[in-house]
Amino acid sequence: MVLGTEDATPVSFWFAVLSGASVQMDDLVAVETRKPDGSRVHFYGIVDHVRTRHEGVSFDSDVQDVVAGLLPASVSYAARVLVTRVDPEDFIPPQPGDRVRHATGDSLKLALSADKMDYSFAGGLLADGQVLPINYQFVNGEQGGHINISGISGVATKTSYALFLLHSIFRGGVLERRGEGHNTRALIFNVKGEDLLFLDQPNRKVTDKEGTVEARKGWSQGRYPRLNLPVTPFRDVQFLAPPKGGSGEAIVPDVEQRAEGVTPFVFTLREFAAKRMLPYVFSDASASLNLGFVIGNIEEKLARLSAGDTTPYLTVDDWTPDTDVLIEEDVRFDEMGRTRLTTFSQLISYLEFKLLDQNDGEGDPKWVLKQNQGTLRAFVRRLRGVQKHLTPLVRGDLTAQQAERYRPDLLRRGVQTSVVDIHKLGAHAQSFVVGVLLRDLFEHKEKYGRQDTVFVVLDELNKYAPREGDSPIKDVLLDIAERGRSLGIILIGAQQTASEVERRIVSNAAIRVVGRLDLAEAERPEYRFLPQSFRGRAGILQPGTMLVSQPDVPNPVLVNYPFPAWATRKDEVDDLNGQSAQDVGEDWLR
Repeated sequence: MVLGTEDATPVSFWFAVLSGASVQMDDLVAVETRKPDGSRVHFYGIVDHVRTRHEGVSFDSDVQDVVAGLLPASVSYAARVLVTRVDPEDFIPPQPGDRVRHATGDSLKLALSADKMDYSFAGGLLADGQVLPINYQFVNGEQGGHINISGISGVATKTSYALFLLHSIFRGGVLERRGEGHNTRALIFNVKGEDLLFLDQPNRKVTDKEGTVEARKGWSQGRYPRLNLPVTPFRDVQFLAPPKGGSGEAIVPDVEQRAEGVTPFVFTLREFAAKRMLPYVFSDASASLNLGFVIGNIEEKLARLSAGDTTPYLTVDDWTPDTDVLIEEDVRFDEMGRTRLTTFSQLISYLEFKLLDQNDGEGDPKWVLKQNQGTLRAFVRRLRGVQKHLTPLVRGDLTAQQAERYRPDLLRRGVQTSVVDIHKLGAHAQSFVVGVLLRDLFEHKEKYGRQDTVFVVLDELNKYAPREGDSPIKDVLLDIAERGRSLGIILIGAQQTASEVERRIVSNAAIRVVGRLDLAEAERPEYRFLPQSFRGRAGILQPGTMLVSQPDVPNPVLVNYPFPAWATRKDEVDDLNGQSAQDVGEDWLR
């Protein structure tokens, strides 16, 4: 019953837990009260605080005498509720003595505003095993868009929850109900190890892990059946990885744990120039106005240089390398005697010649544009600094067939999920790949409109879109955050600390998720959407447990989600596909 010794308001109240009953934090409850005219008002809310204490004693030490039976006292068991919904919206307080009951069935739907959701998908399980619905229209861009996940690395399981949400969207039925199953995709950047290179393989541990949880909770069915999700890995997946270093006809992906099913990706020198990829090489272009001017000028010159041909390499007729360069870099010439640029190193050498060496060290006036030598040298020095990282990725020594085969196609027909492995690349190369691929995706969607929805999963947002400074990749992420949802590009971004990420990217996310947080980080303004009690709890959340905030529910809700049905590393791959070794052997002998 609602307590009469604590204030009851339309947004929060306390209630007493009767003897023999049990209430825990995160339980959803419902209360009915009556107005003076007899009309009913229903309150729905979430328990955010529970406590017990002795009544009838005055001192802390009295507990010993109460336990020994020397002092009379009773135990007060009470809980505080944060109201999530008042129906109808008559904001009167509940009355002391009003009965409080556990929200289930239709009451649960009203408590979570599920009755207002035309399309929803499972966001996890509540503490009592009921499903948390998430409004899909606040995810896919119709009413809102984007998901942001914060938490300590390795403990908050941010990527695991992002993949669970994708699995719930792809296989939970919401796309079929909307008729969109054929044109919804995901782009996942793998930034840590090779964990995501086995998403299409079943996890041999999932049965035991989920069986343990089911037995511990005493449920009659496991978490996957409760969520109405299949215990299956991702399907229709392509894996892309950068090639191993070195030149030659053989182009193989630079991965170690997976031998088959991974395709290397490269960009040709002509694409680098024609598609204006140069700015994405520089993460600190905003540090100097003059440097930014040089980058823009060279970008334009390279775009003009690439026009009029389709070969993977570039040709120039105003540079004849000296003998040392010819020997070291294998410079070639075409039938007209023009120099072919077939490596990223040769391109840098050509730019160095145009900016610093031509005309007895004065450079080509059309390329230099009166910039001082210090700025030009800084430009070349930065290119040399990233040369070893980008040389395997940007190549002109390819055949036309190789260029077509290894060009990354994120919207390839028949593919629903694309995993781009960049974990072995250096920081500059990672930023380059992420920036270029997202820019190409964004421009494609601008050109052709919202023909499909693409979910982009990107961890370490604080590295690609830091709060301070500017960069081309940060501009792309800002465009996606602010305009992407209207084009069908949805960012599922994750980071350890939201306080270090560009504010507009975080604030544009309609769905906010928090795993375990550092308690100092939890007090930052970025987490003010969490009530104080939830901020304190964020420091003790266990792996597999998240706090989810969505626009339909004014207070966050604690959920847990099942162990992945897909392998997250090589030793989890179920080579027997769920069968025992004996059964497989018998099938083979037949």
